[in-house]
This record gives sequence, C-alpha cells and structure tokens, in this order.
Amino acid sequence: MIMFSKKFIGLLLVFSLLMLIVGSPAIMAEDSRLRATFSWPTEIDPAVGSDYSSSTALTNLYDTLVYPDPDGPMKPHLARNWEISDDNLSYIFYLEEDVKFHDGSKFTAQDVKFSFERLMAVGEGFAYIFEGRIDEINVIDDYTIEFTLEEPFGPFLSTLTRLYIVSKNQVMDNINHDADTYGEYGDYGRDWLMVNDAGTGAYQVVEFDVGHRLLMERFDEYFAEMHPQAPGEFEMIGTTEAVTIRTEMNRRDLDISDMWQTSQAFASLKEIEGIELVGWPDGGQLYLMLNTTAPPLDCVHVRRALAYVFDYDVAINQIFPGSQRARGPVAQVIPGWNPDLYRFEKNYERAQEELQQSEYHGQFSDYPIEYAWTDEVPDLERLALMLQAEASVVGLNLEIVRTPWMSMIDQAAQPETTPHIASVFVNPHYPEAGSILESKYHSSTTGTWEQMEWLQNEEIDNMIEDALKTVDLEARVDIYQEIQEIIVELSPSIFALDNFEQHAYQAEYIDWPQPDNPIPAIGYNFDVRFIGLDTELRAEMR
Repeated sequence: MIMFSKKFIGLLLVFSLLMLIVGSPAIMAEDSRLRATFSWPTEIDPAVGSDYSSSTALTNLYDTLVYPDPDGPMKPHLARNWEISDDNLSYIFYLEEDVKFHDGSKFTAQDVKFSFERLMAVGEGFAYIFEGRIDEINVIDDYTIEFTLEEPFGPFLSTLTRLYIVSKNQVMDNINHDADTYGEYGDYGRDWLMVNDAGTGAYQVVEFDVGHRLLMERFDEYFAEMHPQAPGEFEMIGTTEAVTIRTEMNRRDLDISDMWQTSQAFASLKEIEGIELVGWPDGGQLYLMLNTTAPPLDCVHVRRALAYVFDYDVAINQIFPGSQRARGPVAQVIPGWNPDLYRFEKNYERAQEELQQSEYHGQFSDYPIEYAWTDEVPDLERLALMLQAEASVVGLNLEIVRTPWMSMIDQAAQPETTPHIASVFVNPHYPEAGSILESKYHSSTTGTWEQMEWLQNEEIDNMIEDALKTVDLEARVDIYQEIQEIIVELSPSIFALDNFEQHAYQAEYIDWPQPDNPIPAIGYNFDVRFIGLDTELRAEMR
C-alpha cells in the first residue's frame, strides 16, 4: 500500500482547488486567445505572401526596418535611425541592438541582407517592389547596414514596410538540400517556412493547419511596445461562413469577424449584446478587372460601355454600405490620388454610343462575357447579378461564375485562363499612390491576382517608373495624377468603390485602437500587439 504524507495530500488539495478556480494551463492559454476569421488561404513565408490574410500574419510574425505612421512619415522600428546621402542613392540604417528572433538568436545586419537576397531570389510576394532598384547591400558592422540604389527611388523608406526580416541561421538550418531550385540554397527554406516562422515579431507560430487555421503565441522577449493586455495567443481562422461566425460570436468563442460578411450578416451580428461594428476607409478599392486581351473586352469602347451601365449607387448604398464612390484607380485616402478625374456614371445612352463605335457592334451575342466572383465574399454575387442585369439592357451577355479564391489566383496566371471580368479588392502595400499604380497597372505585375486586366502599356510603365524614381514628393504626385488620367481613359477596370473595411467585434472586452487612426497599408491594422483583451470580462460574459 502506497502511503502519502499529510503535507503532500494538503499540497495536492491546494493544487486541485487552484485548477478548479483558474483552469488547467491549456485552458488558461486558450482563455487569453484572440480569435478572428479571415478569407483563406494564408501564406506565412515572407517571400511569398502578399494578400490580406497573409499580410496580417506576416505583420504579427515578423518585423521590418521601419513602421508606417498614419500621421506622417515612416517611424523607426528594427532600424532606430538612418542617414540618406545627398544624391538619394545611399541609405545607411543603424539597427536596434537588443532584438531577438523567436529561437533566441540575436538579430543583426546579416539577417537584413539575407532577407532581402532571399526575397529577390524567390521572386514572389512583395519582391516586385524592389526589383531592379537595389544595386548593393553592404553590411558595415553587426548593427549598421547600407542600401545602395540603382537610381533614386522616392518611396523607398515606405516600401521597407514589406521587407520582413528572417533569421539567416534559422532558415539555413532548415533548407531542403534535396531540392536545387536555388542552387546552393536548395529550396531556400521554403518548405519549412510554409508552416514555421523565423521572425522577431510580437507573435510566433504554434500550429499552422494550412487549410484552416493559424495559431500564434505572444513572444515574451519582444523588443517594442505592446498593449498591457495584449492577447497571449492569436488565432486566425479560415472561414467567412456567416452562420458559423454568428454562432461563435454569440458564444464569445470568436472575437473579431472577417471583413467579408454581407450587410445583412453584419446587421445580425450587431444585434448580439456587446458586439459593435467598426470600420475605416482602408485605402483599398473594389475593382472589376476587365481582361483587356479577351474579346470583346480588348475593345476600349466595350469596356467603357460596361463602366456606363454599372450602378454605382446600388453598389455603395445597398451592397457595400459605408463605402465611398471611387474616382479613378486610386482610393481617395491615399497620398497622390487625383481629385479631378472624369467619373463614370450610370448612363445607358452613353453606353450605347460607346458600343456603336466598337468593332464588335452587331456581334455581341457571339461574345459572351464571363464574370467570375469570389465565393468567399457573398455580396460580390449580388454585384455580379446587378451588372449582368444592367449589361443586358444594352445587349451585352454576362455569364456569372462562382469561383473559389484559390482558383481565381490560379486563373490569373495566364491571359487565356483569366476571366473576362473578376471582382477583386486590392489594397496598397505601402501608403502612396505609386503602390497601387504599380501593382495594378504595370506590365510586370500581369499574371498576378492584383492585375487581371493584363494591361501592358509601355507609356504607363515608363511613367510609373519615372514617378517612382522622383524624389520630390510633389513632383512625384504630379506624375501619379497624370497616370491616373490615362488609366481612366483606357478603362481597364471599373472603379466600383473605395473600400470601407468593416468588422464586428466584442467591444465589451476588446480594446482595438487602430480603427480610430488607421494605416492605409494592408495588414497593419491587425497588428495584434496593440490590441487589448480583457480575459476576465470575457469569462464573465460567457
């Protein structure tokens, strides 16, 4: 018979009582978890991801040299300060010296150089921003690094918000050398970074079910500021299914909804006690991308006709309430937007006039127009059906196709597989008009989900490049505005609306400050280290 001392039994009883009061360690961790839904998939390799959910994950897992400030220029982050040469070709960054990666190793200038070289070698995600612009990177010492540019690049500091820094040693330790995709670097750690992280960010990967959810936990040795009640964990859940979201929010098992709910679903969520709706103009826009290589949309008159039959009032007042009428290809909150552009209005007569000038006039029944909408965003179907009905009035036949987001990405790779029309939200990658103009309309971005127009216009390409190498902001804006005039004339897109990003959230126990002063750059308003979660109040409300 096993005997226990009275002291041991007393300690056991005390421990059991504590577990009844506060729960097991696993339950405690889960109670400090912030849960939010997102449209999927999510890529957490910083050389691959670029869409909304991916940018959100990257912002939490990794850090950058600078940080966007909604009230002005870039703020120091991994770089505590910097110097710019008189010719604007040399940028010397002085780095923070007490930053650790999640594996405990120290961050140094070598990691910055490696991260840039890896991004450019992989050539995906945000690599296009830096392509052909950096001549050399020189590590001066462990905490000083110099970027030398090929030519002046006006928004260079802003673009560094997309250079996420990875641990060189950790990536090198996890390279698959059986692959020879990148020569001596094997797969450059892509297999490993698909489900793991090598960052310094406020959160680190715990578990990644690629098809469904990403779970991160707070990094206790994080170097920068953090909300005193920042969540212990952050779970990104890959669903936009309205019934599931309402059920989970009603149980307090979901804290923040995705932005893709219908207006009716948001109204239903708002009826739940403690839940409020919050939103902000996020610098993004809903574009109806018109494949300019596919008949009959290779004719500018047909594209303009579609812009004239689109019902803008229905779009902003009934389908996406809270959004704003777009005026051209750049959202109105982005520096460099042109306020004097021509704005299309619904006008059947003008649409008919355009169609009469088309080479396809009298043959439109032979050219059905495929309109693909993303099935993760139900309101986009309403938008498609609206345009289908309006287009039929002037003799254009639109065929509506429900398309999963992953399929849309795959279709965008070739002009032959890209649908005639695709409705897609696009946000700037850094807060300046050049970001949208390059990612949406430069020839180098064709074949991506951001540019399904397949607009390959040498004049526009040259003007975008001239603008981006213009250091003076006022002069740069002048070129941006001229580019926007040309794009409106060519009508490669229907500029449906400036997006008002909206979420339902548990306002009783969540302090979410970013919506009050949003950053017009994708992902940054979900930087979870600035969000407060009152776990005790949530427990009371359950």
